[in-house]
Amino acid sequence: MAVLKVKFTKTKRDKLAQVLWILNWISVVTGAVLFILGLFLKVEINKRVELMAERDIQYVPNMLIAVGLIACAINFLGGKICYDCVDTTKFLRWKLIMLPYIVCTFFFTFCVLVGALMCYSMRGELEESLTLGLTQAMRFYKDTDIPGRCFLKRTVDLLQIQFQCCGNSGYKDWFQIQWISNRYLDMSQQQVVDRLRSNVEGKYLMDGVPFSCCNINSPRPCIQQQVTNNSAHFHYEHQTEELNLWMKGCRQALLEYYTNIMQSIGLTVLITWLFELSVLTGVRYLQTSLENVLRQGDPDSESDGWLLENSFMETARINLNIIKSLGKNNHIHTAKNGDPNIDIPSTSKAHYGPDNVPPKTIKEAS
Repeated sequence: MAVLKVKFTKTKRDKLAQVLWILNWISVVTGAVLFILGLFLKVEINKRVELMAERDIQYVPNMLIAVGLIACAINFLGGKICYDCVDTTKFLRWKLIMLPYIVCTFFFTFCVLVGALMCYSMRGELEESLTLGLTQAMRFYKDTDIPGRCFLKRTVDLLQIQFQCCGNSGYKDWFQIQWISNRYLDMSQQQVVDRLRSNVEGKYLMDGVPFSCCNINSPRPCIQQQVTNNSAHFHYEHQTEELNLWMKGCRQALLEYYTNIMQSIGLTVLITWLFELSVLTGVRYLQTSLENVLRQGDPDSESDGWLLENSFMETARINLNIIKSLGKNNHIHTAKNGDPNIDIPSTSKAHYGPDNVPPKTIKEAS
């Protein structure tokens, strides 16, 4: 029994073909949108690639770019097919192509769905990449005179100003690293020397943060040095007072920024998947209804269209049998080692006589 069978008149078939032609061209536009979104995401990631560890997080934008290009090509071909299917005689040139086209498009729509899910599953890998990358960038913040690292100070400062954040998970992360280069330390001061000697690794650690951590909305002048020393500042209590530093960590700020982008792109891709699936459903109805018209021989007659000619279970069983038969044929071919004469009976074992001539058959007298 056919699944979701619908009866089509010639007028309905023509209108369906015309509507599908328009929808396929809309799908070409949506494919271009996916391509642009993939490029946008790739550019946004590359903007701050110095702040990310070497993780394979480019697979999402790369897949969106590939899916967008394939969508343009597939739907362009689908538009041409649907345009020709308005005329039943022109359908003959596409008759053998439509079923493989529908199967390939079905698997393509599955890839679109995978792309949408990947947009929502990227957060974990992105967070790990940002955690490691920001930690490394903060460690190299002071290396302004070392080639390959001299740009990181500017990158981190711009990040903290633009995203109103400080440190990796918070401003106290700066207390754990030396972010001032030794070339800017006055070694003639005993206080500096003592601080260097007090650290096992010989690092100059202090309870201070870079200027880019200062909250520009605070009415008080920025306190970026001796942040935890209450006596160093007038009317100041760092444990109870809201500091005039950005409280949010840059990892959280960047993660929220990219998550919002990924959720928006994921929703767009999901809507595109539903749209592509609906167009594919219409193409399947058009194909089956036109094939039934050819069987009837009357191009103006009514015809049935369906999604599946048999039930889901029956279709699955038939396809499983086809796969099994292909597997058996491949097994037999492997066993033969490619010898085309293996099934030809050999006459070397037959011994009919001294001249190897089979004896004549003598009919018995009635």
